[in-house]
Amino acid sequence: MSRKALFFDVDGTLFSETLRVVPDSAKKALAQTRKKGNLVFINSGRTYCLLKQFLEQLENDGCLCGCGTHIRVGDRVLYSHQIPHRRGNEIKKAIVAFGLDGVLEGTQACYFQKEESRIEGMRKLKESIAGSRECSPFTWDEDCYEFDKFCVFADEHSDRKGFFAFLEPDIQVIDRGNDFYECVPKGHTKATAIDGVLKDFGIGLEDAYVFGDSANDLDMFRHVPNAVLMGKHDDVLKPYATFVTKEVEDDGIEYALKSLGLL
Repeated sequence: MSRKALFFDVDGTLFSETLRVVPDSAKKALAQTRKKGNLVFINSGRTYCLLKQFLEQLENDGCLCGCGTHIRVGDRVLYSHQIPHRRGNEIKKAIVAFGLDGVLEGTQACYFQKEESRIEGMRKLKESIAGSRECSPFTWDEDCYEFDKFCVFADEHSDRKGFFAFLEPDIQVIDRGNDFYECVPKGHTKATAIDGVLKDFGIGLEDAYVFGDSANDLDMFRHVPNAVLMGKHDDVLKPYATFVTKEVEDDGIEYALKSLGLL
């Protein structure tokens, strides 16, 4: 059997958002498929700074970060893109002007506003990252950094339509539900990142497998012919799934790899 390249989303796929852990069965399954000669990549909307904890506990051959804005193969940076500095400053001002709040996600750190947010979802996200190595001491008031992508929260006081129109020329907005939006530079997706890795290794698209559960996996599900859908998932992915596995908490990754002959 030819070598396969496997691309795994993190949240809701490898990582249980209920238990807040990667199940041992998933860790073992990734190690076993690599021993068989297959390649394992993390392919996440998280930027590199938010993936380090997973890279340290999972055997892997590289990571595709920030919806395709940063790609690492082993210790090698295959590709990296940041939002231009001037545009980044415009975006920060626009988020405030249109009544939203958010997090600016960079390769090295995440950046938050200094003031406490009125939006509950934003407060919870900031609390979960604050004080960690992923949270930068620099706030939106500083002008000394760039970022790869960003996420925003909205509420009844937010002008979504106006903000999205402001972003339209160069930023793709992914609606993640519950007034939460993932914003990525156009031309960058989980699928474009996969193509970069496959080209680097000389592997055909037919030998790639993707594993995911949510809306930001849509591009890779549309693009890759072998698409594994987690038991708990966003219905937008259903039409493109070639195999539906169990939930992550029910050893869904191990079950999928066994069923597909990848262990």
